[in-house]
Amino acid sequence: MTLAMALRIPDSRRDIAAALAVAAIAIPEQIATARLAGAPPATGLLVFVAGSVGFFLFGHSRYISVGADSTIAPIFAAALSGLALAASPQYTALAALVALIAGSVVAASGLLQLGWVARLLSVPVITGFLAGISVHIALSQLPALLGIPSGGPELAGLVKGLLKGIGHVNSITLSIGLGVFAATFVGERLDKRFPTPLLALIVCALAVRLLDLSAHGVTVLGAMRRAPFAAPDFTGGDMMKLLPLSLLIALVIIIQTATVSRSVLDAGESGNLNRDLVGVGAGNILSGLLGGFAANSSPPRTAIVHETNAASRLAGLFAAVLAAVLYFFGLALLADIPAAALAGLLLFVAMRIFHLDTMRAIAGSSRPEFALLCATAAAIVLVPVEIGVAVGVALSLMYGVWTIVQTQVLEFGQVPGSTVWWPVGRDFTGEKQPGIIVAGFQAPLFFLNADSFRKSLTDTVARAHQPVHAVILEAGSMIELDYSAARMLSNLIEEWKNKGVTIYIARLESVRAQRAFETFGILTLLGGNRAFHSVDEAIRFIQKGGVAA
Repeated sequence: MTLAMALRIPDSRRDIAAALAVAAIAIPEQIATARLAGAPPATGLLVFVAGSVGFFLFGHSRYISVGADSTIAPIFAAALSGLALAASPQYTALAALVALIAGSVVAASGLLQLGWVARLLSVPVITGFLAGISVHIALSQLPALLGIPSGGPELAGLVKGLLKGIGHVNSITLSIGLGVFAATFVGERLDKRFPTPLLALIVCALAVRLLDLSAHGVTVLGAMRRAPFAAPDFTGGDMMKLLPLSLLIALVIIIQTATVSRSVLDAGESGNLNRDLVGVGAGNILSGLLGGFAANSSPPRTAIVHETNAASRLAGLFAAVLAAVLYFFGLALLADIPAAALAGLLLFVAMRIFHLDTMRAIAGSSRPEFALLCATAAAIVLVPVEIGVAVGVALSLMYGVWTIVQTQVLEFGQVPGSTVWWPVGRDFTGEKQPGIIVAGFQAPLFFLNADSFRKSLTDTVARAHQPVHAVILEAGSMIELDYSAARMLSNLIEEWKNKGVTIYIARLESVRAQRAFETFGILTLLGGNRAFHSVDEAIRFIQKGGVAA
């Protein structure tokens, strides 16, 4: 045996151990998620295989696990249910087309180095989005859990069906679902790597067979067929109809992949998000070509691969091989799995993505952001899911813009006995120089906040107790300046110069801002020696009558 082989064998063992752990968790989860997606249960295994193979070929992280995902499944399932009957050939074709389009967008975003798109949604919006999705999952699975007919995929129909059937609950299905939920909950608390969901489904299937529970109203998966490997048949009209939905799915995939990719970075490891996006996009494209549906990076499965210390992406490939063996040769083993057992598993997933601790932290630290969280969750629940996602994105962007627009100029005072200048507030007034205002703007200065800058700086000067002849703009936090803001600043410099007030710039540290000030002619307009390295340097210049030291 060569040295290279000896070194590779332990690594292979680590990958195989990780593959066994993740496959044991993924197999029941993928079957359950396929039902959530409105697809035949076996399709979940196909999506897992496609997602894993695509990421193995093109991804970067050795930990990320790609497959059917409960975050995106309700989004496209709700949208497609209005276009075709769930699990029908037309529905399957439309779901595969969404996977193709979304996968292409995700892969292209990686190739074009657009991983920064993941920052479009803030943590409160993501938390609200997941909370809304968890409510959708829970409501959609309650009929199967209770053993009553479903009122349809829409919220109103679901609630109506639940109210109508609440008096006809099947206690056996309820016990099965709650049992799987409880077992999964306890198992994850003890060890996330332990295959509790798989064991729970096996026990349920044996109970169905041995106790003939089907005769007592327990619905099972029944005989399952493999999906034909065929690219979806679609028209240009189908593509245009599904493009907005696919773009939303792609955005959610990008954001979740970025979160997952960062969460498993080891010490000193930089990662490669853009390549990971290419891998996830490739997995989606392969899933669509095989007749599957959209796939995503999975936080819990990825955490399991990380905890088992996989050595390479082979762990994901080995897990895909195990799922493929079950898909091709073992579907008959899944026939006796109760629908209520899968409902219990999905209810656990819904609970896991309802981040109550994060909600409490946000509520306790920022009321506006908590309101944003609640608004996003309400939009996801009360309107069609794909519209709710769009509302969440819009709210996140609007809040980001609003915070920038609301930025105000702050007056600075000197810390006694030092050269430090600090924003004046309730607990600090500092020392000031007669006739000189030191003010700072702690944000990029551009068209969104140019008017706010001008007004708040004018108000600051107007509040001065003595006539002002000089304004020093402490620009340490001003990292950018655009054309609109430059015009405003130029006009203000000229206007105040005519009134006997001169503007000076101090601590313009940003290279981008320096170039902008030069490009837009601000430095020329200020005149010689009027851009300084520190506030103190500017004050000494002013006190010497505008003569350089």
